[in-house]
Amino acid sequence: MNQKELDKLSVNAIRATCIDVVNKAKSGHPGMALGSAPIVYTLFSKHLVASPEDPMWFNRDRFVLSAGHASSLLYTMLHLCGYKVSLDDLKSFRQLGSLTPGHPEFKHTQGVDATSGPLGQGIAQAVGMAIAERAVAAQYPQGKQVCSHYTYVLCGDGCLQEGLSQEAISLAGHQKLNKLILFYDSNAVTLDGGLDLSFSENVKNRFKASEWNVLEVNDGNDLDAIDEAIAKAKTSKSKPTLIIVHTVIGYGSEKQGTCKVHGNPLGEEDGAKAKAFYGYNYPAFEIPSEVYDNFKNSFVKRGKEAYKAYQANYASWKSAHARAALTLERAISGDVDAYFKKEPKFAPENNDSSRVASGKALNELYNRIPFLMGGSADVAGSVMTKINDGVNFTPRSPKGRNVNWGIREFAMASAVNGMCLHGGLKGYCGAFLVFSDYMKSAIRMSALSKLPAIYLFSHDSIAVGEDGPTHQPIEHLAMLRSIPNVNVIRPCDARETYAAWELAVRSKETPTALILSRQNLPLLASKYKEVEKGAYIISKEGKRLDVTLLATGSEVALAIEAQKKLHEEGIEARVVSMPSWFLFEKQDKAYKDSVLGVSKDKVFAVEMLSSFGWYKYADHVMGIDTFGTSAPAKDAIKSFDFTADHLVKFVKENLK
Repeated sequence: MNQKELDKLSVNAIRATCIDVVNKAKSGHPGMALGSAPIVYTLFSKHLVASPEDPMWFNRDRFVLSAGHASSLLYTMLHLCGYKVSLDDLKSFRQLGSLTPGHPEFKHTQGVDATSGPLGQGIAQAVGMAIAERAVAAQYPQGKQVCSHYTYVLCGDGCLQEGLSQEAISLAGHQKLNKLILFYDSNAVTLDGGLDLSFSENVKNRFKASEWNVLEVNDGNDLDAIDEAIAKAKTSKSKPTLIIVHTVIGYGSEKQGTCKVHGNPLGEEDGAKAKAFYGYNYPAFEIPSEVYDNFKNSFVKRGKEAYKAYQANYASWKSAHARAALTLERAISGDVDAYFKKEPKFAPENNDSSRVASGKALNELYNRIPFLMGGSADVAGSVMTKINDGVNFTPRSPKGRNVNWGIREFAMASAVNGMCLHGGLKGYCGAFLVFSDYMKSAIRMSALSKLPAIYLFSHDSIAVGEDGPTHQPIEHLAMLRSIPNVNVIRPCDARETYAAWELAVRSKETPTALILSRQNLPLLASKYKEVEKGAYIISKEGKRLDVTLLATGSEVALAIEAQKKLHEEGIEARVVSMPSWFLFEKQDKAYKDSVLGVSKDKVFAVEMLSSFGWYKYADHVMGIDTFGTSAPAKDAIKSFDFTADHLVKFVKENLK
C-alpha cells in the first residue's frame, strides 16, 4: 500500500468510526466530523507536534476544536494517535461518566487542549494561547528554546457568526499572532438550513481587513492542497492565517450537503451506504492495523522525536539559566508561594476605595510575580489595572505583560482562559461589574475548565452615580455567585482587598472575581487571614447577641455604624464581613454556626445589590431589587435608603 492509498484508508477509517460513534450513541453531530476529517487527518499526520506520552507537554502544538459539536472527530483522532481514549471509550460516547462527553472538556479527556462547544469561544481561547506562546518565549532568556509552537483551531460557519469571533479575530490581527492558524470548515450549512438563510458576508475580505493572511482550499478532500496550505501558513512572519477549506457536510451520506445531517445520527442504513461510498468494508468500530501503524509512523514518531529533543534542549537551557528555569517551572505549576513573605501593613487612616487598593496590590504583585499578565477592556484608569512603568504587550514588545484588550470584554475573558489553558502565565482582566454580562459565558467556561483566571470588576453598586442605571450593577453579583466553581470576593477595605488578591493568584483550579468599589472605604478591623474563610466576625456584639448583621464591601462600614446606633437603643448586634460566599460554604457547620451566631430569623443581610440568594443566610435582606438611578453617588445611595439610620429602622421593625 503506497502513502496515498494509506492516506485514503486512514481518512475513510476516521469517517467510518465517526459514523459508528454517533450511531452507537444515537446522538451527536456527524455532519462536520465527516466533512472535516481530511483537514484534521492532514494536520495530525503531517504537522501537529504533541506527545501522548506527556499530553500536557508544555511545548506541544495546541489544537482547539472550536466547533466542539464535532467531538466524535477529535475523540477518534485521539484514539488513533495513542492517547488514553480506547475503542470502548468511543463506544460510550455521550454516555454517563464516559471519557467522551458530548463536547470536549479540558482535563477530562486526555489530549483535549480546551473545553469547547459554545461557538466562537474556541477561537478566542486559541488567541489567548497564541498570546501566551509569544509572551512566554519573550519573557525568558533564549525563551524560544523552551516555548515555540503553533496554535491550530478548527471552526465552522456558526463560530464565525458569533460576535465573539470577530472580537477575537480583530485582536489576533492587531497583535500579529503569526503562529495562530485557523481552519474554517466552509460547508455552507447550519442547523436550520443553508447558510444563505442568515449569512452572506465575504469571509475572505473580513479576515483580510482584520490583518490576517487568507488561504483557500477549494476541495476539502484534497489532502495535498490542505498540506500545502498548512505548510504555507507556518511560514507567516507577521500575520495569523485563515485557511478556508470548502467541504461537504455529512460527506458520503445520502443527506450530504443538507442540514439534516448536521445534528442527527446517520443510522445503520445510511451509515452503511456512506461506508460503501468510501469503499470502506470493515465492521463497526473495526479499524485496520495499517491505520494505527500510519499514525505511529507519523504523528507518534514525530512527537516522540520532538519531545526527546526538547527534554535534552531544556536540560541544557536550564543548566545555563537556572534562575529563569526555576521561574518558568513555578509559572507552569502555578506555584506562587515564593512571592508571599508576610502580611501587608496598612496605615489606620487608609481609606482607599477597593479599586484603588486593588490597583496598588496588582502593581506590587506584578513586580513580584514575573508571570502575572493581563489588562483591561479599555478601562485601566477606572478599574486600576494600569501598571506603573509597565510595558505593553505588542508585536514589537512581546516581553510586555500589560495587555490592552480594547473594548472586547468577551474576547478578553476568553483569551485569558486561553492564556491559562496554555500555562506559564497567571492571567487577569478588568472591566466594570455591569459588563460582566458580556463576559459571563467565558467566566462559566473558566469555571467549568478549572482555570484560575482572575476577573477584576469595579464600579460595584449604585455608587457608580451619575452614569445611571445602564452602568449600575444590580443582579450581576447574584449571577456571578450562581456559577459553580467561581470564587466571588467583595472586600470591605484595603486589607481584605490585598487578601483577596493573594487568594486569587494562589488559586489553581478556581477562577476569582474581585468586586471593587468606586467610592473610598475606611480601613476597618478587618482580618487578612480570615478572608480565606469567606466570612468572619469583624465587630463583636456587646454582653449578649441579639442580631447578626451580614455585609460585604462598602456596606460593612455601614453595618458597623448601624451596630453602634443599635447598641444605643439596647439591641446588641454582631457584624460579620462576608466577602466570599464560595469560601464560606467550604467551612464546616461548626464554624458557620459560630460566625452567624443566631437563628436565621435574627440575621440581617445588607448589600447594595440584588437581594437574590441572601435568604439562604438571612430572613431579612436590605438590598436593591430595582434598577438604579442617575445622580451623584451620595444622592443615589440616599435615595435607596442605604444609611445606618435606615438599617437600624429595618432591624427594629423586623425584630418586632
